[in-house]
Amino acid sequence: MDNIVVYTDMPLVSYESVLANIDDVNVRVVKGAEFKDYAALNPSLIIIDEVNGFRDVLMTNKLPCPILFAGDIFTDTTVRAEGYDFIKKPINNTELVIRAKSLLKIKQYKDKIERVSTTDELTGLHNRKYLQERLESEISRARRYNTKLSCLLFDIDFFKVVNDMYGYEWGDILLRNLASKLKSMIRKEDILTRYGDEEFLLILPNTSEENAFLFAERFRRDIEKMEFIPAGEEERHQVTISGGISTYPCMENVDEDANTIIRYAEHALYNAKKRGKNKIVQFSQMNLEY
Repeated sequence: MDNIVVYTDMPLVSYESVLANIDDVNVRVVKGAEFKDYAALNPSLIIIDEVNGFRDVLMTNKLPCPILFAGDIFTDTTVRAEGYDFIKKPINNTELVIRAKSLLKIKQYKDKIERVSTTDELTGLHNRKYLQERLESEISRARRYNTKLSCLLFDIDFFKVVNDMYGYEWGDILLRNLASKLKSMIRKEDILTRYGDEEFLLILPNTSEENAFLFAERFRRDIEKMEFIPAGEEERHQVTISGGISTYPCMENVDEDANTIIRYAEHALYNAKKRGKNKIVQFSQMNLEY
């Protein structure tokens, strides 16, 4: 449902009853002085009745949704928003609804474009573009608050065999099954992406290497027991995964960024593959064991 937030000190204007004619919207009328707290209302569209008093805010804030200004048209103020429009007073109710719907469409289309550009089509998980955008900020947060950040990279063992034996359709089904299982196990703040053809990368903020290993081992055991029976088969096809873990900060006196942390997890994953697959390897333990 879309949220329309109206900022007005004009009680005679019946925005709420008029905008209620738009399907699937929640309309909230708020005093103009409360505009500074707009983000807490998660607006899909903001309507500002009379722009006086809002000019400084409009020039210093980039608003995450379109704005409809009610009143005089102005050209001397920069509006940093997803889009904006004007409606003159006295307000025609039909015109108000039409303009509000048009601006809501802009927001919906922009949100859809953002989702498509950062989402893997097959699994519905985030893609590598989204990962790069988020991981650097999470590393900065971990550095600032002196907390741990763990990176888990999983790879399906012998995935090519599934495609060769049962066809790519069943390979896709397996990928979706694993993605769904992983998604059900993670927290809201975790970042789950499809990293490669049969690879999944998971970022666990505020998580030690030991706790990340426990999570990875639990997932590995769940996959080992998973019932995967392609059509026409009488017995399940054994599925296993290998995984590599790195935890920021990984090494002393090293300037580590998102690419560094991922590369460490890749080294650990390759090590797990060399050791016979169906294993989870921690990057910090590689030099101790070999």
